[in-house]
Amino acid sequence: MVVVMAPEADQADIEAIVRLVHSAGGEAFVSRGVSRTIIGLVGDVDQFGALNLRSYPGVSDVVRISVPYKLVSREHHASRSVIRVAGVPIGPGTLTVIAGPCTVETAEQTLTAARMAQAAGASLLRGGAFKPRTSPYAFQGLGEVGLRILADVRAETGLPVVTEVIDPASVDLVSSYADMLQVGTRSMQNFALLQAVGSAAKPVLLKRGMNATVEEWLMAAEYIAQRGNLDIVLCERGIRTFETATRNTLDISAVPVAQRLSHLPVIVDPSHSGGRRDLVLPLSRAAIAAGADGLIIDVHPHPAAAMCDGDQALTGDDISELGEAVKTLPQLLGRQLTPPLEPAMIG
Repeated sequence: MVVVMAPEADQADIEAIVRLVHSAGGEAFVSRGVSRTIIGLVGDVDQFGALNLRSYPGVSDVVRISVPYKLVSREHHASRSVIRVAGVPIGPGTLTVIAGPCTVETAEQTLTAARMAQAAGASLLRGGAFKPRTSPYAFQGLGEVGLRILADVRAETGLPVVTEVIDPASVDLVSSYADMLQVGTRSMQNFALLQAVGSAAKPVLLKRGMNATVEEWLMAAEYIAQRGNLDIVLCERGIRTFETATRNTLDISAVPVAQRLSHLPVIVDPSHSGGRRDLVLPLSRAAIAAGADGLIIDVHPHPAAAMCDGDQALTGDDISELGEAVKTLPQLLGRQLTPPLEPAMIG
């Protein structure tokens, strides 16, 4: 069961509902989004029904939810959400491009990649300062040095920063630099990390685990929402199947499925799903046609010298082709490309 608070509800109204639920032997989890506050209830549903919660000040609605992912479900939130990252919207009606280097290597490389991202129509900059890798001997990222580079590039270009956080202990550090926290595919079921980013006051990009079902993906989002953060964007990045011709298999059907089940925005990562530069553009077109709310794409000025995933990074003419696709294809579906903000507008 969830209690949907009215937009005009104040903190006293919210606290009154929480106290009432606790008095009935239940638990209440307050989750705040851009436009509304939701209180998820855990306990005896019949007991909650006897409280007549709808009659209390600030309460807009009380809804029984049948699915296990209550806060991110469309059962209580019929309209799809728009999440804003430092003012940049991600959600229905627009196509938002997040692009940049898979990993931050140098200040020059990151700034050049950011300029390339802007040329491709990006309004958000992605770049990894912490890189969980399959091999312990592979480059693991620059850490806080990489975060400082990203912050400097943001000031130069006006692109808000999306970067990965890999453990609960790093959440405060990464939050002090980033505009959006990314939870990578290998961390999708790191429940301690999900709870930590749920408690941080930053939007979260949640990538689907390579072996995760859609329901498991949404349940991971629920962990974040239950800790108070409804500003979540889901990212389909390919799943592991029997196929070996591509790095992963892009589950394009996951886009409309997740959008039907959840009110959260859904974007696609065509770079990590295909794993090859020549697949990024066709997979991007497919994602746009399927109704994805955005794309997250690797770009690099010198892919052959990249320290991470150079084979899938766009450069040169590929950038021009992608830019044309993201500017023209969304219009055919009644949407528009999200424009970048001016540097002065980034807080």
